[in-house]
Amino acid sequence: MTETIAQQERRRGRRVLRDVMPYLWPPGDREVKIRVVAALVVLVVAKLVAVATPLFYKQAVDALAGDAPDAATVLGLGAIGLTVAYGGARLFSVAFQQLRDVIFARVSQGALRQLALRTFRHIHALSLRYHISRKTGALSRIMERGVKGVSFLLRFLLFSIGPLGLELILVCVVLATLFDWRFLGVLVVTIALYVWFTFAITEWRVRIRREMNEQDNEANQRAIDSLLNFETVKYFAADGREAARYDQAMEGYESAALKTAYSLALINFGQGVIINAGLVGVMVMAAMGVTSGDFTVGDFVMVNAYMLQIIMPLNFLGTVYREIRQSLVDMGEMFDLLDQPAEVTDAADAEPLRVTGGAVRFEDVHFAYEPERPILRGLSLDVPAGQSLAIVGPTGSGKSTIGRLLFRFYDVDGGALRIDDQDVRAVTQSSLHSAIGVVPQDTVLFNDTIYYNIAYGRPDASREEVEAAARSAEIHDFIETLPRGYETLVGERGLKLSGGEKQRVGIARTILKDPPILLLDEATSALDTRTEQEIQASLGRMGRGRTVIMIAHRLSTVVEADQIVVLEEGRVVERGSHADLLELHGRYAGMWAVQRAADSGADAA
Repeated sequence: MTETIAQQERRRGRRVLRDVMPYLWPPGDREVKIRVVAALVVLVVAKLVAVATPLFYKQAVDALAGDAPDAATVLGLGAIGLTVAYGGARLFSVAFQQLRDVIFARVSQGALRQLALRTFRHIHALSLRYHISRKTGALSRIMERGVKGVSFLLRFLLFSIGPLGLELILVCVVLATLFDWRFLGVLVVTIALYVWFTFAITEWRVRIRREMNEQDNEANQRAIDSLLNFETVKYFAADGREAARYDQAMEGYESAALKTAYSLALINFGQGVIINAGLVGVMVMAAMGVTSGDFTVGDFVMVNAYMLQIIMPLNFLGTVYREIRQSLVDMGEMFDLLDQPAEVTDAADAEPLRVTGGAVRFEDVHFAYEPERPILRGLSLDVPAGQSLAIVGPTGSGKSTIGRLLFRFYDVDGGALRIDDQDVRAVTQSSLHSAIGVVPQDTVLFNDTIYYNIAYGRPDASREEVEAAARSAEIHDFIETLPRGYETLVGERGLKLSGGEKQRVGIARTILKDPPILLLDEATSALDTRTEQEIQASLGRMGRGRTVIMIAHRLSTVVEADQIVVLEEGRVVERGSHADLLELHGRYAGMWAVQRAADSGADAA
């Protein structure tokens, strides 16, 4: 049986509440539990004071009107004393409410922090495949709205819905005791109609709000995507085109936002009609009672005070319920994200990788990003400890995939990948990542200082070690020429540096990490010939005594490798040293001849 949208929403809401409750009453956290109980006690006291306040108001009015000569004996106070008591009760009610918020603030903020951290960690634990297919802008919005929803939900679910119910019950008891059942009947009918109308319209508005969220995600994603590709936009004079794409997304957002605004006006007007009809009905009955002599003027004023006291939280209920429903929607999206399973996880009995030499072996490895398009077809490679292996081949042959499998961004579909005879699937990912240093083709830097980006390779390194790594990467002298030196900000994704400078910062970062295994993925592709030669010398020195896997397009960078393999369609078609492969006069020799001819032509030009 297929669930309706409403049923799906209710099930999703129950799941969110079930997931959030542990943050409100965490097992083993005595302080949080004490704060929750204390906040609830203060809340009950505040509501009792609030319900008693109109009684002082009534007695003061009766004393002034002369309708109740014995009113002056109430608590030994006269009209002025009762008025002061009324003001004091109102003040105490506000004070207790603020005290409640102060006590509970640490609970809500602690829950928000824990859930934000849990979400952040989970996003980092998700596979590369997920992040490649996911829109970063929309992901950040889901996390932002979901975390904010937690704080709102915890606070208002505990301190608005429950307290409102308590206050309504107390007011109903007072009206039924001091007056008669007709007042209670009108009040109950008014509340029932109000709640039914509010909930019904809000359910409709939630669907509109979800549409608005989707349009907001789309607009935000397009904006971020365009800004991250600022230079590309300029290259193709596409400012107008990008603005049109963004405006198209904002047009959808505008349409959904207008529906939200119109529906808000409808619900506010409907709530006003119901509330005011109930208020007028009760006040008319009270006025008739005063006219007949059954009630005093103080009774009339008290009924009015109680009705206004109910109207305010009821109006707030409409807002709170809408916000709670929206928070459930926002948090539902975030919990859907948390339910997204990580493709690559540590085995239950995973142990840290023990690197004794750094030997790497691919044993009959099969892999495909999509089942219908295999990438590696029975690949076997053996890199002895301390030696270097270069992998070359045409685009799409599987070179970069080998690096991703080595770092375990993906698991192999068949065969095995071993380091020092340990299957990488049987060791912890953190230990595996710590043992491998990567210099990628396109180095991406954090929007921080040059020092921070180099020290990211080993945060506990001393300044002398950071500068030594920069010297090895041939970038220290350049950094020293900058006005702020190592404290120079590199900009978002390192855009304030040239491609070669970014690459050298990335190399320095890996040199500082000092791993036993190096993966160089087109590590010098962004450098000029002279700098490339300097960096190759640095990488050569860094690679001594380590296992090095080089993924290269420019063959001049791999001639010194102990072994070179040529890939085609996920298979090794040639292997050997540079000299051995040239003697074969096969694919490698052909690639070498083409690149030599191209280099000679460039030199002549």
